[in-house]
Amino acid sequence: MSAENSEVSNNSIVIIGAGLAGWHVIDAIRAKDKDIPITLVTADSGDRYHKPMLTMAISQKKSAADLVRATGVDAAEAASVKLLANTQVTDVDTTTQQLQLVSAQRSDPANTDYATISYGKLVLAMGAHPIFPKSLPEDLVWHVNHIERFGQLQEKLATGSQHVAIVGAGMVGTEIAEDLLKAGHQVTLIDLNDAPLSQMLPPKATARIAQAVKSQGINFLGGCQVSGITRISDSSNGSDSDGKLQVSYEALASATGSTTAEPIEPLMVDHVIASTGLTVDDKLPAAAGVEFDRRTGIVADAATLRTNAAHIYAIGDCMSINGVACRYVAPLRAQAATIADDILGHEHSGYEHKPPMIRLKNKAISVMVTGVPQATGNWQVKTESDDELIMDLLDDNEVVSATVTIKAPVIPKA
Repeated sequence: MSAENSEVSNNSIVIIGAGLAGWHVIDAIRAKDKDIPITLVTADSGDRYHKPMLTMAISQKKSAADLVRATGVDAAEAASVKLLANTQVTDVDTTTQQLQLVSAQRSDPANTDYATISYGKLVLAMGAHPIFPKSLPEDLVWHVNHIERFGQLQEKLATGSQHVAIVGAGMVGTEIAEDLLKAGHQVTLIDLNDAPLSQMLPPKATARIAQAVKSQGINFLGGCQVSGITRISDSSNGSDSDGKLQVSYEALASATGSTTAEPIEPLMVDHVIASTGLTVDDKLPAAAGVEFDRRTGIVADAATLRTNAAHIYAIGDCMSINGVACRYVAPLRAQAATIADDILGHEHSGYEHKPPMIRLKNKAISVMVTGVPQATGNWQVKTESDDELIMDLLDDNEVVSATVTIKAPVIPKA
């Protein structure tokens, strides 16, 4: 359902965003109250799917449709939710507790019909979106952060083995690299750092990950920065829409030991995927007067997940607790349960944020992280052998604040 002139009662709940976070809030509320009015506003169709599967689906030959557990329409009907699909929220008036809506499918602002709805409680579950540095033009570069865009990329890759460059070797970029390799594609993984996951783990740990990635046949270019991407016209059909991409990049001074970056012969590839991090759009938080940190997103109270604005909560990728962005799936159920109890006026003990266990979904190496890791700090080796590395991050009081365990894969006996 697109935006229309519609009224929502002042005791109702409005949720912005139909990702895992938004649907978890709906599940949690409906588990405790079957009747309270809920409206879900989303810029897409609202379909339910498990986003982490996007980094594994190409090699498994699962299409976007295969990943959808329920369409937005069916899920909304099952949960007795009013779905405003393909609808964007353009403004939040916290005084009147009203939202201004517009159809996300209208391209001409002059012919756009606006609508307003009221809310009793508002939940911001709008997620985060990919960062595209200036050197990665959005019209030439893919991202794997949403099922619709994933489906479009998958269609392009279905024509046969192709060369794909992935910019950014964090968790997502490293997982996609293996997935594409397993699907039969040539993969080049490019990162500013010398090894994958270098913004999370110490060099001794990331060196093992880099070795495992390279051993698979992935071309890893560490210490390199992409400076530009251009489309090379396909002379065979007179069109540049399907031509090769030229990826210009340079070796950073820190990697070469020189005083300046050194240009390298450009790569010629079929596709480029950006995996250069996430950011939260500040327009709605700013409109609502919600406290916002440009680096970590919406600031939420640690115990209630309320924002500083009355009647407004935040959950998932768009919010942060105690200065740390919450961009993992595991805590969402507990976050949603707390928001549901707080909105419904139920007694609750408050949300207790526990850093989730982080696992790299790669077969080439087993990487498991607990706590709140960071690349720098007092990392101490606990166990070290050819097959296993365990390191602890100690805080100023010599207390373990994070642990990484890296194991070589178990190779089945013939």
